[in-house]
Amino acid sequence: MTAAGDITSITGRTTDTPGRLLVTARTNHFVSDARTGPGEAVQAGELLLSSLASCSLSNIQLHAEERGSGLTGGRAEVSYQRDPQDPTRYAYLRIELLLEGVDQDEADVLVGLFTDSCPIYNTLRRGGHVEVAARVREPLADTA
Repeated sequence: MTAAGDITSITGRTTDTPGRLLVTARTNHFVSDARTGPGEAVQAGELLLSSLASCSLSNIQLHAEERGSGLTGGRAEVSYQRDPQDPTRYAYLRIELLLEGVDQDEADVLVGLFTDSCPIYNTLRRGGHVEVAARVREPLADTA
């Protein structure tokens, strides 16, 4: 688990298949496809939605346990729509939660605790500082 101030990194690399990428997070490896790639693996936008689903549900589950809320289950449906006027951004991100075993008042409290504490949600909601840097290197010599 990362704490405030910790740095977390993943790596990604291209593969021999155009639009197909290999992503590594700690010791976990998975394939991701670009929108213009083969279309078989999860795409970048879906990974963003997945992070919101994972963070919202795990955060709510943790707060419910701490509060003794009686939460018995949860489901998140997370979606976006690409902005028709500006395809470089999403017109919206939407998180719809279904929480079982709690009443609406407790669900509202749990959602508030999530939105107050989730760094993924808050970075997206507020906008965050993003840096991009590129380096180059010569291609490796063909050893064949």
